[in-house]
Amino acid sequence: TDAIALVEDIQRGEPLITASCKEHVIHLVRRLQEKLGEQEDHKFHLYKVLRAHILPLTNVAFNKSGSCFITGSYDRTCKVWDTESGEELRTLEGHRNVVYAIAFNNPYGDKIATGSFDKTCKLWSTETGECYHTFRGHSAEVVCVSFNLQSTLVATGSMDTTAKLWDIEKGEEVVTLSGHSAEIITLSFNTTGDKIITGSFDHTVAVWDVGTGSMLHNLVGHQAEISNAQFNWDCSLIVTGSMDKTCMLWNAMTGTHIATLTGHSDEILDVCFDYAGQRIATCSVDGSARVYDAETQKCIAKLEGHSSEISKICFNPKGNRILTASSDKTARLWDAATGQCLQVLGGHTDEVFSCAFNYAGNIIITGNKYISFFLFF
Repeated sequence: TDAIALVEDIQRGEPLITASCKEHVIHLVRRLQEKLGEQEDHKFHLYKVLRAHILPLTNVAFNKSGSCFITGSYDRTCKVWDTESGEELRTLEGHRNVVYAIAFNNPYGDKIATGSFDKTCKLWSTETGECYHTFRGHSAEVVCVSFNLQSTLVATGSMDTTAKLWDIEKGEEVVTLSGHSAEIITLSFNTTGDKIITGSFDHTVAVWDVGTGSMLHNLVGHQAEISNAQFNWDCSLIVTGSMDKTCMLWNAMTGTHIATLTGHSDEILDVCFDYAGQRIATCSVDGSARVYDAETQKCIAKLEGHSSEISKICFNPKGNRILTASSDKTARLWDAATGQCLQVLGGHTDEVFSCAFNYAGNIIITGNKYISFFLFF
């Protein structure tokens, strides 16, 4: 692409790109082109094994830059870690039951939300560990949490069939999203922050208006529980994965069904878009993962090699690598275009249930339910 022509095209519809900053935007586009054109043959090496908690882990998450990460546990705490040194920076204590769901308010990373089986969500300072607010109102376990990108709201999903939106500054409930007939197990804001989706054990995904709390669309079609649901980056598409062995693609504006992505022989446990929204990755109990083209809905790669179920899948930010975590005690790194396995990340002695890239894509974290997690540089 011609960078100047691209920026001029963007400028016609974006008043924030004035004549004075046009050259800077062209420079940024050219840097992006260089980054995308780099040949990548990075091999990851085990950097650290950290014994995190006295009881099993529930989740791990990076801040945007990857400079620190958090772990949740059955020991009722969330711990904050320095990635480079592997040092435990602080322990967030106060929950009275399992800390199950954790999240940074990325891209800022100065706040952490923790959702617990004690039916509450807590908001913390990343820097000091101070608890700003305790959000009370759910009548059952909080199992998923998510910030909007604007860092003004945090959403909580619960086994009580509802989701709630909370004002971060005031510490108050904004609205309750009611309409599901079974537990909510996944939720996600779109990038503009005006919509949120919730996935439920009632086999449906609901699209909600954040401002009013009203349900805009009910995505009906799956024949079993939803495992995950996500918007793509430009908020035009929604992808849903289900225990019915299928993945579905939906128009986010109208709620209409676009396509059903098939091929797995067992339950789909996770699904995600790449950062550009051009590809969709799925992973399954059948031990395989697949990559689909979001525009054509065709399967473009099969990721085969794990000997047991894959519970987590994610793209690196560049979109050319995929990471999978499996109960066969390994994580694997794959070429997103060909499905070739580039590296097996071993060393764990129990199932690997979670994995993540940092934003630069040069650090990987893998989590093992039984207390330890590994850093690969």
